[in-house]
Amino acid sequence: MKLFSRRACVATLALAGLVAGGFAEAAEIRVLTAGAFKPIVSAVTADFEKLSGHKLTIDNDTAGALQRRIAAGEAFDVAIVTPAVVKDLIDKGKIAADNVSNLARTSIGVAVKDGAPRPGIASVAAFKAALLAARKVAYIDPAAGGSSGIYFAKLLETMGIADEVKAKAVLVPGGLVAQRLVTGEADLAIHQISEILAVSGATLVGPLPAEIQSYTTYAGGVGTASLQPDGAKALLAFLRGEIARRVLAEKGMEPATN
Repeated sequence: MKLFSRRACVATLALAGLVAGGFAEAAEIRVLTAGAFKPIVSAVTADFEKLSGHKLTIDNDTAGALQRRIAAGEAFDVAIVTPAVVKDLIDKGKIAADNVSNLARTSIGVAVKDGAPRPGIASVAAFKAALLAARKVAYIDPAAGGSSGIYFAKLLETMGIADEVKAKAVLVPGGLVAQRLVTGEADLAIHQISEILAVSGATLVGPLPAEIQSYTTYAGGVGTASLQPDGAKALLAFLRGEIARRVLAEKGMEPATN
């Protein structure tokens, strides 16, 4: 890391009273994150822990599953989910309304196994043809609450090929859909680009055509029952900083505006 980058991050944390010497004691911060954002949190963990002195414990699930888990009383310090889920959890008294930040957004992409032919997906017609030609198509089970799966299921209806694709669908309850390419269970995967890039052995063909693309924003919020609110705020500040912005680009995301 360049020196000026480290200084910038230290300054960011210092403003929140978070660098060594600026907090009473190191804290363990429990993070519940949607799967698409987990690669980001994992990639910045070492830098955050070194600069802040805090330790992160990370658990991931679909945004819908996290919504249900938190609503049922699961303990957490920081939740990273979609803005709609954040709003619902604020309404339920689970997230503090004054400690919320939009962090990033990602788009949906198409993947194949490394070495497999890459289908044309530059147009809606080409993408439709690729779906119909595929032996098996993997995507997040909409019932699991993953944003890409919910959107893709509706898109299939709009495209008029819902029955054809459902007949050969590999529905994934959560996690990395593109792993189904590596195992041979599917030969085409539709998922958030950030999660496709996290799978070794899978190749990103490209994003959905612009006319049918869907962007998902991820927002972070501090739990109202957090035992480590200062550390939780520190993490949100760090995820808006320079190191995180660089990681976002590497992982197929871009910063979101509040």
